[in-house]
Amino acid sequence: MDTTALHEPELTDHREAGEAPEHRESRRHGGEAGEVAAEAARRRTFAVISHPDAGKSTLTEALALHAHAIGEAGAVHGKGNRRGVVSDWMEMEKDRGISITSAVLQFAYDGTVVNLLDTPGHADFSEDTYRVLAAVDAAVMLVDAAKGIEPQTFKLFEVCRARGVPVITVVNKWDRPGLDALAIMDELTSRIDLHPMPLTWPVGVAGDFQGVLDCATGEFVQFTRTPGGATEAVTTRMSPSEAERSLGAVWTDAVEEYDLLRSSGHDYDHELFLSGAASPVLFGSAVLNFGVRQLLDALVALAPAPGARPDRSGAPHPVGAPFSGFVFKIQAGMDRAHRDRLAFVRVCSGRFTRGMVVTHAETGRPFATKYAQSVFGRDRSTLDEAFPGDVIGLVNANALRVGDTLFAEQKVAFPRIPLFAPEHFAVARAAVTGKQKQFRRGIEQLGEEGVVQVLQSDRRGAQAPVLAAVGPMQFDVAKHRMEHEFGAPIRLEPLAYSVARAVTPAAIPVVDSRTGAEVLTRADGLHLAVFADKWRLASVERDLPAGSLTPIFG
Repeated sequence: MDTTALHEPELTDHREAGEAPEHRESRRHGGEAGEVAAEAARRRTFAVISHPDAGKSTLTEALALHAHAIGEAGAVHGKGNRRGVVSDWMEMEKDRGISITSAVLQFAYDGTVVNLLDTPGHADFSEDTYRVLAAVDAAVMLVDAAKGIEPQTFKLFEVCRARGVPVITVVNKWDRPGLDALAIMDELTSRIDLHPMPLTWPVGVAGDFQGVLDCATGEFVQFTRTPGGATEAVTTRMSPSEAERSLGAVWTDAVEEYDLLRSSGHDYDHELFLSGAASPVLFGSAVLNFGVRQLLDALVALAPAPGARPDRSGAPHPVGAPFSGFVFKIQAGMDRAHRDRLAFVRVCSGRFTRGMVVTHAETGRPFATKYAQSVFGRDRSTLDEAFPGDVIGLVNANALRVGDTLFAEQKVAFPRIPLFAPEHFAVARAAVTGKQKQFRRGIEQLGEEGVVQVLQSDRRGAQAPVLAAVGPMQFDVAKHRMEHEFGAPIRLEPLAYSVARAVTPAAIPVVDSRTGAEVLTRADGLHLAVFADKWRLASVERDLPAGSLTPIFG
């Protein structure tokens, strides 16, 4: 077989491939807007999404390692002398080996500024993941080679599709026994209707990972692991003829499989990728640092740079406009010494400079930004300047809530980030009678951060709020933080509700009068009717005018 004529995807320079037309237009006009647009064109802001235990946090570390942002990569469960991952800093994350909080890592690579937003992988924290996906321009979907497309991967991909976020797929853990590579391609097509476009193809079956075929050049990229996989893998490139002499049938099998895909129309198409209809695919092993540099190169070359974002009216707000941004996350407890609260702001337009006074769109009040920081996992440093695509950490921003907009000079408000429909409910009570002040402050703050939704009812009063969650593990986080951050341990009494709907004021008396149903009021003023099950919901709904009960987002 002639292996020298492998197809080479037409990848343009990354500053053209990912650059929005408005950036090129702004640069022609020069001035501040042109400089801002040029800086925006250098940014790549993305999230990593996956099912739990697919290797997401390990990949995050490996990417930072290859960009020389850290000296040694960790593992979710550190063993021996290998440390834990930088992005998992909460004690519960270290104990359970999962990501609960969302980490922000910024590093430079190949002339590009990369903003990597790590997301919670567990389904119980899907609300937090959705908030992060509102702040990125692309996503990396991590697929376990042994398990294929798992339920949470599917759900998160659907969120990316709904938000128009293009996705790069990475098949991880190829160093372990797993599915056939062509079978995984079939899964992408049949299960999530995503057209796969391989950029690399595995040489060797899952569990016998020799390296990858570089689909752009036809070369063999051989990986050699380092002790513990804590440093960059050694790579060696071979021509197709050298690879065939060295590997024999292992190499020719890989080439034949890729040829089969090529003949079926799986060549790289940049427009299809940006539209969300297709996904570039790479193979690797994050824990061994195999294939990680190829992923970084693909992100730089292919992922879109920040572009105009629609405001609440749907009109695009150009990146060259004066500063604007929106809050996508509130996080407390990152600095135990100060017990401060950090608001994460995605810059959407203009140049941010520390100390500038901006306007809080929700209140119209001025907001000072003296304490602006950049965040690398749990570590922080003073941030003096930021551009579209970057993430700013604003310290002690007590007036800010998730979804709020900040702007300078030119008024704008970006769409709110909707809350999901909760499926688990529990009454919270202070375990220590004398801790009522700490109890109230802690519950209020957890609600503002989005750790849980906080609901009130006339039945129970303010001393016994109802906590609502998408998944029960949110309650574990709330209990842990109430005890360790606020010094106010709580008792949770589960409620037998599993379905929630928004309810009109006129229908509240009817719902409250029925058994297995109740009306609760969320902190944002929304009235929620909660029911024991879908059959109780249907029974009550029959007795109400049409439109009295409406689904909540998610």
